[in-house]
Amino acid sequence: MTFFGQLRWAATAGALLICGNAAALTLQVDVVGKTGAPLADAVVYATPVNTKVQLKPQPLVNIVQINKSFVPKMTIVQTGTDISFPNKDSIGHDVYSFSPAKTFELKLYSGVPAKPILFDKSGLVTIGCNIHDQMIAYVMVVDTPYFAKTDAKGVAHLEGLVPGDYDVKAWHYSLADGASPVMRRISVQSDQNVTVPLDAVGN
Repeated sequence: MTFFGQLRWAATAGALLICGNAAALTLQVDVVGKTGAPLADAVVYATPVNTKVQLKPQPLVNIVQINKSFVPKMTIVQTGTDISFPNKDSIGHDVYSFSPAKTFELKLYSGVPAKPILFDKSGLVTIGCNIHDQMIAYVMVVDTPYFAKTDAKGVAHLEGLVPGDYDVKAWHYSLADGASPVMRRISVQSDQNVTVPLDAVGN
């Protein structure tokens, strides 16, 4: 059953300083469902409205296949990140995606693929296994360095923001098929709370 959840957003100023003596801000995002229970594994990211961000190379990310599952199930990375898909099972897997943001196939293999996959276009990528239909994972590729995934308490922290307006988006794999991230434009200046609805299944 689909129901409305809520994202409670709280922006708090940090004590650190960055270039130009501007205060570095941390945006704390609490993701909860309709009942108030925390929603783990939601991805949250913020894109400055009036400032162009400079993306820097990111370290290699691993999505492991173990016990016929992808671990983690949900991953968020910056555009231009390489992802490897090590197979730690004793059987072969055939990893693929038909998503517009990244189409690829790693044909039946064991161990570690010879080369990682470069995720060079923003968007949601759904990953599966041609051998085991129950295996599914998601990668959200974003054009911003400000991103995080909620923990078991439904909390994510976006760090290093400077004062200004941001488009803040959130997405969870329990959303209806094809659902876009929920977006809210907010001004990050000082302590604040913003609530937006999130359609999610289960909680």
